[in-house]
Amino acid sequence: MSPTQTPERVELGKFFEVSAREFEAGNTTPEMFSTAVDAEWHRVLGAPEYAAFSSQHAGQVFGHVGSYGTGRVSWICTYEEMFGPLPDIWFTDADGTVDEEAADRYRETGEVWAEWNCSPAPGDPETAPKRKKVTIR
Repeated sequence: MSPTQTPERVELGKFFEVSAREFEAGNTTPEMFSTAVDAEWHRVLGAPEYAAFSSQHAGQVFGHVGSYGTGRVSWICTYEEMFGPLPDIWFTDADGTVDEEAADRYRETGEVWAEWNCSPAPGDPETAPKRKKVTIR
């Protein structure tokens, strides 16, 4: 894994792919509940490669907007259809500590209940290169 391909960066790309599918289906705006993955989003957001990264995974350049809430995370089934079960990085805080209770609850129920404070905002898909197609397992 290269320095730019951290587990957080890989999962951010997957989150963008899931988010694009959720937006295309007219579903609720996806909730970013992982502080570890969100911290990576903040790291790459201002970088020159952000537009290319977002376009590669989402087919558009996503904005990052405040979206505060708590409850059941809406996009877990879509993620699982595309990539399989969520890895522990989704339950990891920015300091690297895994919330074992939340991860175990997800493994037992298949649901994630969490707090979030941001979400992607769709860009203009007509001006961005098309994203790669993902084969559903």
